Amino acid sequence: MKQDRKLHGAPRQAGHGRPKRVMSVQQALEWAFRTECAQLELPEPSDPERGQGFGFGLEYVLMQRAALGCKIDGGQYKMGTYTHEDAEVIAATVAGMPDNLGGKRMAIRVAELARAGLTPDWMPGAVPRCVPVEMKRNRHGDHASTVVVGTERVLSRGKWRTVEVRACPVTFSPHPQQIEAARRAYDDWWRALVWVRDGLRTSSILRDFEILPAMPKVMPWETR
Repeated sequence: MKQDRKLHGAPRQAGHGRPKRVMSVQQALEWAFRTECAQLELPEPSDPERGQGFGFGLEYVLMQRAALGCKIDGGQYKMGTYTHEDAEVIAATVAGMPDNLGGKRMAIRVAELARAGLTPDWMPGAVPRCVPVEMKRNRHGDHASTVVVGTERVLSRGKWRTVEVRACPVTFSPHPQQIEAARRAYDDWWRALVWVRDGLRTSSILRDFEILPAMPKVMPWETR
């Protein structure tokens, strides 16, 4: 579901006097992955023999920040194009997604959605409806398909005849479980963005940008 969002907010003065750009976390992610084309470089588990999880936390991001600070011009080249250092830091933050929020899979999901400029489809307005499983068309128009579910003996014109009993199989579309899964996926994505936002805000590791508290709507399908 596309949303029109300005990727840059109004400038704000940083402590050292240089203006900072302010963004929501969703805007920052889209700027990093879509505009700056930052790459998601996922770290390997530190101790795979012990079966430790994927998430590395902000210590990994700080290590990435230190490494980036040693590079010429404070950034690195991606596919022949300069990538802003803060975009690399945002990508490193996403790469450190902890296991309890989805780990590697959620990190990839967050990056893919940001790169496409999308919000997860939570199926707005979806209501389960009872519909035929199959429709057929003939010269008289569309009609629901039926199947034989049994036979009955009926008296017709003085004779007993065996006739088919037919019924129309139905289903619910969209299925309630499909709607529930879509909205659960949105909620998982929303909580992952909260983690990224809080990490970027509390660590103060972005040099040219400031992350606002603003978040996408939580459970937008609920009527307030």
